Amino acid sequence: MACWSLIALLALSQTSSAHYTKFPEGFTFGVATAAYQIEGAWNVSGKSENVWDRLTHTRPDMIADGTNGDIACDSYNRYREDVEELAYLGVDFYRFSLSWARILPTGQVNYLNPDGIRYYNDLLEALEAKNIEPLVTLFHWDLPQSLQDLGGWANPKMIEYFRDYADVCFREFGDKIKSWITFNEPYEICEDAYGDEKKAPAVNSHGVGNYLCSDTLLKAHAEVYHLYNDTYRSKQNGKVMISINSIWYEPKDPENAEQVTLAEVANQFKFGWFAHPIFTEEGGYPSIMVENVARQSEAEGYPRPRLEQFDEYWIQRIKGTSDFLGINHYTTHLITGAGVDPVAKSPSWLKDIGALTTMEVGEESASEWLRVVPTGFANLLRWCKSSYNDPPIYITENGVSDRGTLQDYKRIQYFNDYLTEILNVIYEDGVNVLGYTAWTLMDNFEWRAGFSERFGLYYVDINDPALPRTPKLSAEYYRQLTNTRELPQDDRFKDPAVRKQ
Repeated sequence: MACWSLIALLALSQTSSAHYTKFPEGFTFGVATAAYQIEGAWNVSGKSENVWDRLTHTRPDMIADGTNGDIACDSYNRYREDVEELAYLGVDFYRFSLSWARILPTGQVNYLNPDGIRYYNDLLEALEAKNIEPLVTLFHWDLPQSLQDLGGWANPKMIEYFRDYADVCFREFGDKIKSWITFNEPYEICEDAYGDEKKAPAVNSHGVGNYLCSDTLLKAHAEVYHLYNDTYRSKQNGKVMISINSIWYEPKDPENAEQVTLAEVANQFKFGWFAHPIFTEEGGYPSIMVENVARQSEAEGYPRPRLEQFDEYWIQRIKGTSDFLGINHYTTHLITGAGVDPVAKSPSWLKDIGALTTMEVGEESASEWLRVVPTGFANLLRWCKSSYNDPPIYITENGVSDRGTLQDYKRIQYFNDYLTEILNVIYEDGVNVLGYTAWTLMDNFEWRAGFSERFGLYYVDINDPALPRTPKLSAEYYRQLTNTRELPQDDRFKDPAVRKQ
């Protein structure tokens, strides 16, 4: 997208004066979880070790509160309770992920674990009994350790292994699952886990491993899409998509041409890295990304670029391989100018961007990285409509953290403000948003934050061995939302401190 278009988006974010509350007919609501974050039963009934088991057991100091996912929310044993909570909330769909290590303990198809198949079939049947559609993620960060020992997503053989795993899942569960997500947040997989150590397996091959990962991951995604298209779609009538996450970047000063240009560069590096190869007519990595990495690689003494454009076969093979655009969005950061971020390693994705950022925008949350900036969400959605040929969009994650209060007025305000922006872009800009997924059903193991940051609609007391779940006020808000298909206006959902003003 040209820079003037980004300026136009920023102007649009200031002009909406209408107050929409009602969602279009057919708009759907759900909530999301992920296997490692809720299931527990880390070594039960044939499940093998995954990369998060390894990290939390061997490097517990890397988790903020020293917790792990060994038990988590115990959903392996309490999935029926999960489904009752989902039914109470009145959701149309439940987004959850499959544990690769629970289904294929060796990581490969030489051994299929009967208990893994049994567990997910039981969950799917419980959802069906409550008329809740499953939206199922094949990979939500918990790679079998046996495959990581072979190099994980930096190893091109993973294309075959992931295709084989997906084939098993389509075959075993495809009669019950009509909506699939291949990968959750490929940026987090490649940058945070291979280019840094913010996520397991914490490879920290900055500027190299992250790009090897993206090359493998995008090819693996495409192969699984084509597998479904060629073998299963005609029989199962399902859809396949990818969920891409983005911190949205805006110029601190919308009148500053350099900041506007760099904000576009940052958005291409973050969101476009994985969206451009799939959702544009051109295909391949964004040109600005390829150019920046090539220039930096040469300056750093590399004989070839650390990120190389796909060849023509793969450009065509990857293009168009998603039936919807899944977007996970939480926050917006600002671009302040050109330069190398002080925390950037060399080489690195962050250095390759060549921009300075600040998080001094919006209200803070319990997560350092998460600032509350609803208008940024609207601008991201408008940008996706313009950049990716008006794709059908599902919001596959959105939410905010706190420390676990039951009267979670700030979460309700966050939902209300971000949902308002969705309504604005639907009605005023024609952005084709079809559904919304709240993160998350219940407080769970938030990766390296452990249980110190809480995103759930249900509070989970991890200090009680019974792990009781208690609905927060936001659960009542979400229940009313799904029932009326309209933003709740009740005073009981407003912070008393605000009501008195």
